Amino acid sequence: MDMTTTLIDHTFRKDVRRCFDQQAYALPARWLYDRRGSELFEDITELPEYYPTRTETKLLRDHSADFANAIGKGRAVIEFGSGSSTKTPHLLRAVEPSAYVPIDISGEFLEHSAAMLQDDFPDLPIHPVEADFMKRVELPDAVADLPKLGFFPGSTIGNMIARTSVDLLRFMRETLGIGAQLLIGLDRVKEQQVLIDAYDDSAGVTAQFSLNLLDRINRELDGDIPVDKFRHVAIWNDDYARIEIYLEVQDDVSFSIDGTKHNLISGQRIHIENSHKFGLRDARLMLRAGGWTPLCDWSDERDYFTLILAEAHPYKHAP
Repeated sequence: MDMTTTLIDHTFRKDVRRCFDQQAYALPARWLYDRRGSELFEDITELPEYYPTRTETKLLRDHSADFANAIGKGRAVIEFGSGSSTKTPHLLRAVEPSAYVPIDISGEFLEHSAAMLQDDFPDLPIHPVEADFMKRVELPDAVADLPKLGFFPGSTIGNMIARTSVDLLRFMRETLGIGAQLLIGLDRVKEQQVLIDAYDDSAGVTAQFSLNLLDRINRELDGDIPVDKFRHVAIWNDDYARIEIYLEVQDDVSFSIDGTKHNLISGQRIHIENSHKFGLRDARLMLRAGGWTPLCDWSDERDYFTLILAEAHPYKHAP
């Protein structure tokens, strides 16, 4: 087991203990993405109710010439939270990069997806990095001196509260450097029922994705949580402009994690994910707060989803 994996395991255990020992009843959404969780999320992206993936993919496909003009060719593409990299080929074909660096917390899934992408781009240098991209990441020496394009699709930044999202953008700036560009996908505010359906699908795949977090705790932290006593709950919180995902216990339960006993009463919820939705002005303000200057953007005809290209300019210390 390498140092990165050990650190991830330690942080996971620490977050789970905080959730239950301190009765905080909240877990960071990044822990949903072990190998099984990553596979389930890929299944979610194929669901008829889940519009973000196909809408963003169409934007990437339809505006390839615009990306080529705005970004240019020869940059190293650094993808944060690459997952299966299914959208990435559209961007790579448009900008003809000098290298590709996928970064993901799930090492096994990362290696598999990188190998598949290598088959499609045999001449492209690919350097997978297993890391938690929620902080500054050390990039491979092979791309250190190359101009860089960060790629952060899927509106993943919507999983974070405002403070954390701005911190992440600043860490991305530190990782990529001054002069780097960032292409980021952002889900837009829209009709409430469209949003609820996207996060609570009729086939129950999203529920499996959420409940897998409890399975992961059982597998990795010697737990015996009765997963069948929990259900997936998705609600829209208009004050925060976000979908909130919970695991709700349906009966009084007792279980152990790492040898520590816990009790939950019926109706108790564990908050496991937020998915914030953005107005275009809000998104631009968030990027500026994180050290990125928006350059241009592309939205679909319904304004369901937006891609924004931004650049890391030197900080100004005066008006």
